[in-house]
Amino acid sequence: MPYYIDADKMSLDDIKKRIEETDLVPSRIMLKDNIDEQFEKFKEYGFLTLADLRKELKNTKNIPSLSKKTGVNSDYLTLLRREIESYFPRAFPLSSFGWLPKEELAKLENLGYKNSVLLFETLNSPETITKLSNELEFAQEFIDNIYALIDLTRIQWVSPIAARILVAAGYNNAKMVSIADADELCSRLDKVNKDNQFFKGKIGLRDIKRLVKSASYVP
Repeated sequence: MPYYIDADKMSLDDIKKRIEETDLVPSRIMLKDNIDEQFEKFKEYGFLTLADLRKELKNTKNIPSLSKKTGVNSDYLTLLRREIESYFPRAFPLSSFGWLPKEELAKLENLGYKNSVLLFETLNSPETITKLSNELEFAQEFIDNIYALIDLTRIQWVSPIAARILVAAGYNNAKMVSIADADELCSRLDKVNKDNQFFKGKIGLRDIKRLVKSASYVP
């Protein structure tokens, strides 16, 4: 199971559909403006996949030139770049999960598993899990806990703290979030937050609906 979506297998139509189906944050709502026309221009230029588009947009210095070549407005390209990059959550250092036993985290770092991406890919191997639990004496509870947390950070916008709240609410993986009832999930998360004071403020149902939708795209 990969940490990230496969950009080579995601077509331009797939990207367009995701944008159309997403309740975008206000700063990105412009991406839906004339979206058919914009993506047709990308196709005419020769882009076929998310990988093609991301490669060109990765460096912001390329945007003015790409705008001239494709005829797509620079502001649109800038917003599209931000949206696309948000599909690839950053690798979190293991220190971001600092409420877990520090000795165990240090052991993992010494073994070369410096961040969430490297560790997730490792924990997808039954052989490695057996080695960690038996030969290196990692507690199975610790392995299960950190695996659940890093699995959840594969969801767009989910930080280690957000993953911690999700686990405390009984949602241990991205699949569970993707099929969750948004109202129930929102209620559970709000209760967990009130009981533990992870952050100030109230959790909004609209944001939770966005969370459930984002989780549906996790491979």
